[in-house]
Amino acid sequence: MALGAPDPQDEEAGARVLADALLVTSELVTNAIRHGDGLTAFDLWITDDGLILNVADASTCPPVTTDPGNRLKGQVGGFGWPLVCRLARHVAVTVLPDGKQITVLISLTPPA
Repeated sequence: MALGAPDPQDEEAGARVLADALLVTSELVTNAIRHGDGLTAFDLWITDDGLILNVADASTCPPVTTDPGNRLKGQVGGFGWPLVCRLARHVAVTVLPDGKQITVLISLTPPA
């Protein structure tokens, strides 16, 4: 490989990290709108540890996980939360007086 040429493996790993961050963000915001009585706050920042994302909604109900074996016909949701937990390095749910806030830390560096 020529000096200074991009490493295709690094580019692929970087694209996966970006896709993971976008998927977690989309899942949390969509859930706040669909299941959390509306998005009430959203912020993010980048630190040395990665992307910290806060998503708040108007429901105090915690996220729900659906066991595929016990899924009821027509049941909506329940698969995104395990995905968020798997892709994030840290996940916290904080109950607020007027809803809840979900905070996640997403690594922005590909695994070694």
